[in-house]
Amino acid sequence: MMAELFGRQTGYCQGKGGSMHIADTEIGILGANGIVGGGITIAGGAALSAQMRGTDQVVICFLGDGASNRGTFHEGVNMAACWDLPVVYIIENNLYAEKTRITETARVANLADRASAYGIPDVTVDGNDVIAVYEAVHEAVARARKGRGPTLVECKTYRWHGHYEGDRQTYKPKQEVEEWQKKDPIPVFRKKLVEMGAVTAPGSERIDRETAEEIENAVKFARESPFPSPEETLTDVFA
Repeated sequence: MMAELFGRQTGYCQGKGGSMHIADTEIGILGANGIVGGGITIAGGAALSAQMRGTDQVVICFLGDGASNRGTFHEGVNMAACWDLPVVYIIENNLYAEKTRITETARVANLADRASAYGIPDVTVDGNDVIAVYEAVHEAVARARKGRGPTLVECKTYRWHGHYEGDRQTYKPKQEVEEWQKKDPIPVFRKKLVEMGAVTAPGSERIDRETAEEIENAVKFARESPFPSPEETLTDVFA
């Protein structure tokens, strides 16, 4: 994945996809795309495939709060509901669609409430609570596997950084950012794991070190990998 971000030939998509088209079909990652809400209808197609083949596969479709206002959201979720497709839609509501706050473009307090229009269940959870998210999605996946159709899960969280590198985020109140940073899910979950006895403080520190080392190795691998050759320009490209 790091090599793909660096545009190198050893990346998932041989360096041609970049950050917006990460995919690995061998492990079920069908890929992101640069179109807001573009994955919603693709998820429906994948879920229909699983249903027709009679597998127990379930599609997880991630989208942002802004994407929930697109026509593809209504079309995709409505069709999935009508056909009882095995798909779970997860809205990562970080309050901002690029630079626009969701309260300026949606009247409902919880975006998951829209599920009632399609006759499917919904759940809104604290997106910074790892266990709450796991439990909600686990139940939705189990429901989909039983042939009972899709579920809409809204995870309320926050985007600390800008929409792009260099975004000064002048549209965000400083106090709002500071308050959400106190809810950082990583230290919160780490504390909970220590309290549960699942990990010790030294153990969590070791995990941090090992993770940092793994990332550094990935960056080194990416930097040392070659760029795609000019001869590969049209390879895997449909025209």
